[in-house]
Amino acid sequence: MKLSFVLATAISSFFVSSTTGFGFSGQAQALTFSGISSPIWGNPTPGSTDTNPIYTGVGSNTFTWGKATSSPGLPNQLTSNGTSFSADINSVFKIADLTYFNGKIVPDTGIEFVPLNLNVSFSPPVGTSQVFDFNLRLVNTPNDSKDPGKSADLVFLDANLSNRSFTFGSNKYTLELIGFNLDGRQKSIQALEEATTTTAIYAKIKTIPEPASVFGLSLLGIYLISRKNPWKKNTKSR
Repeated sequence: MKLSFVLATAISSFFVSSTTGFGFSGQAQALTFSGISSPIWGNPTPGSTDTNPIYTGVGSNTFTWGKATSSPGLPNQLTSNGTSFSADINSVFKIADLTYFNGKIVPDTGIEFVPLNLNVSFSPPVGTSQVFDFNLRLVNTPNDSKDPGKSADLVFLDANLSNRSFTFGSNKYTLELIGFNLDGRQKSIQALEEATTTTAIYAKIKTIPEPASVFGLSLLGIYLISRKNPWKKNTKSR
């Protein structure tokens, strides 16, 4: 029996049996998600040089870290505020606001990572609440009195994100933070010493493909390759 015939039969059976499933997938793509977000800060992680980390605000929307180098100086501070949203699948929307104040701190009193826990309450028809955990990396640079630009500290969206998936009906989705601007290219923000930067955090909701759909596409790829490169017939022995 030829391989191409076997694959063609399998692919035909797959698509016939999956018609209903793809119908549900089409409905998922047309769904609009709306709701409101409420961010709070989690327990931070010090870096290797942060031997005396000082911080406040775990469990609230305002987080500070570091000991100010002078009095009445202020430490570093991040404040995140939630927002309402309404977005279609794969469209970019604002999920929260972020304000960053760069204070002058004693070097060993800082931290390196802080979790941003977004409690998202979806409106009907989803009608559920879920906490999504994300990580921000904090880069505290040495202060340079001759070049203020070199003294700017930075906040990065960490690429290692977790707890982003959720389920509605029979479909699974992910909530992805794409960056600090609409096109997703800006992954960090910075602030000069004793200055404030305000920005927005943007997100996107995507559908997680069903395993059967992924298998079907793989099967189709194998079939097309076999059609392009058919099995060679065995040559007769001399």
